[in-house]
Amino acid sequence: MNTGRRRVLVAAGFALSLATGLSFAQAPPGAPVRIGSSLALTGPLGATGLVHKLAAEIAIEQINKRGGLLGRPIEWILRDDQSRPDVARTIYEQLLTVEKVDLIVGPYGTQNILSAMGVAQRYNKVLLHNTFGLPALAKYDMQFSVGGQAFDIENVWPNTVFDAVAASSKPPKTVAIVSSKFPSQHFVSGGAREVAKKRGIKEVLYLDWEFGSRDFGAIAGRIKEAKADFLWVGATGLEANLLIEAMKKIDYTPPIHFYMFPAPGPMAKYPDARNALAFTVFEEHAPFLNNAVAAEFVKTFNERGSKAGLPDSSVELMAAIQFTIWQVLEAAVAGTRSIDDKAIAVWLKANRVNTIIGPLRWDGPNNFIKGPDMYRVKQLQNGKWNVVWPKDFAAPGANLIIP
Repeated sequence: MNTGRRRVLVAAGFALSLATGLSFAQAPPGAPVRIGSSLALTGPLGATGLVHKLAAEIAIEQINKRGGLLGRPIEWILRDDQSRPDVARTIYEQLLTVEKVDLIVGPYGTQNILSAMGVAQRYNKVLLHNTFGLPALAKYDMQFSVGGQAFDIENVWPNTVFDAVAASSKPPKTVAIVSSKFPSQHFVSGGAREVAKKRGIKEVLYLDWEFGSRDFGAIAGRIKEAKADFLWVGATGLEANLLIEAMKKIDYTPPIHFYMFPAPGPMAKYPDARNALAFTVFEEHAPFLNNAVAAEFVKTFNERGSKAGLPDSSVELMAAIQFTIWQVLEAAVAGTRSIDDKAIAVWLKANRVNTIIGPLRWDGPNNFIKGPDMYRVKQLQNGKWNVVWPKDFAAPGANLIIP
């Protein structure tokens, strides 16, 4: 191994003996399959990006223990995109032109994925991703969403949430909708406005803020003045915690409050977030744990997460969908007996892959799911996230709590 090559392994974080305790002796022999990607390890999305990183390390370790891809170990070259789409674009260019990786995997966050998608299209590379919230913009034919979302999420997701609260003991008659200008949050929150209108729920407040904002005092004041029965928040990462803290300072707690994609660990540990609602595709209870692979992943993630000092080491949406990316990639390589991008893309269009979040297919527009998707509504109850809707996926004995 030359000096330059060694620097790549260490700097990229692939040296899984350092990152996850896997020694190279455990990996299969042969030249590695080099897979490049970026994650938001710092910046506004950093708290969630670290969850993705740990989940990917576990998935790669398990694949290597099974013999890797085509009998070759995975070498993961990971870079920090700092939660910035311009940085993500540069990283993927470098991965393909300088590092000359065999395959790429998408980053976390809609705007960063869109940047990576443009690079993938330029070089005819297949791109697996899992948190893209603007499906209509995913026009590249060799990109695949593996997060379980349907194409028309601006309609499906709000209806899922409004179905959940409509079935409660206090169905809301008014709603306040506030959102970050982060692309996917803004887009789906706009859909929530239309869904509320069609359902006859009166909108008493709508406002938005710049992504990355940290001062939510004025927004909290407007929310309190609106006196809505239901608060919809298009928040990502720590924005949800900051808004809840701002509302607490003015002695206000919404009757029902939903946050699209909060940083799950920090919110779970925040007492004033009790009874908050959010989206997920996986939680640590039946029926999700009925899958043996999922149960093993949960056990390992719990252990590694605690050692890594994560605020919450449980497996939920973000950890589960990152693990799913690697399940899909492993299945596609095995199915094609190849790491050829075009062959993988053709195989994915024609096949279904069983994952820890359920069976995935790519039969809808732009390689998303056709029809209902896999997103469920969870609630923070006694410091733990539990799915409460739909009922078929609810935690044993869990019901939606409305104070």
